[in-house]
Amino acid sequence: MADIGPRGTLARTHEGKPGLPRGRNRLPLRAVRASHLERLLRSVIAAVAEASYPAVTVADIVRRARVSRAVFYAHFADKEDCFLAAIGEGCRLMFSRVVSAARAQPADATDEQVLRAACRTFLAFLADEPAFARVFYVDMLTAGPLAVERFDAGLRQFVDLNRKWHERARARHLGWPAVPGEAYLALAGASTELVRSMVRTGQTDALPSLEETIVSLHLAVLAARPWTA
Repeated sequence: MADIGPRGTLARTHEGKPGLPRGRNRLPLRAVRASHLERLLRSVIAAVAEASYPAVTVADIVRRARVSRAVFYAHFADKEDCFLAAIGEGCRLMFSRVVSAARAQPADATDEQVLRAACRTFLAFLADEPAFARVFYVDMLTAGPLAVERFDAGLRQFVDLNRKWHERARARHLGWPAVPGEAYLALAGASTELVRSMVRTGQTDALPSLEETIVSLHLAVLAARPWTA
């Protein structure tokens, strides 16, 4: 996953590259299936990021993946099934990176430092994966009711992360306020809109510049900290 191209690793396709080896030196079946699956997941992200979800066909996906239609239907029921699987894989990777960054902070790190590490990792991930960022924050909402439902589920994951961080921090900061559950949703929604506005206008590489705004917003609401210039 270290070779990040202009679209990111989650959208790195096999167009113009050779297919899998055949004949006596062919790969084990399990390795072949895993490779096919990875190719398809990356290809649907690349295709949707370039052309939008409604315009993409199964033919577009298999062409980019350098696999057959039979291989596609061995893994997925249809385009939507493939698309949602790719989004799910990207989200799992994104949240894993965010949680790992928070947990990697030293034992004496402040709660703000933990929050900042999580926000920085989240924004860096999206900047490094511009195709996924566009598909998740722009195209998901045009891909049908199930995709919108999955997007909302992703938003709720941010809500849960915010709430758990705040609950742990309040045990150490007696002056920090208790807030209603809607506050966590509002913070996740505000962060989402900040990210979406930059992704939609082609500024994905500048997402890390949002770190200070997002951290300050969270501390203003969850720590009652005055906003600093």
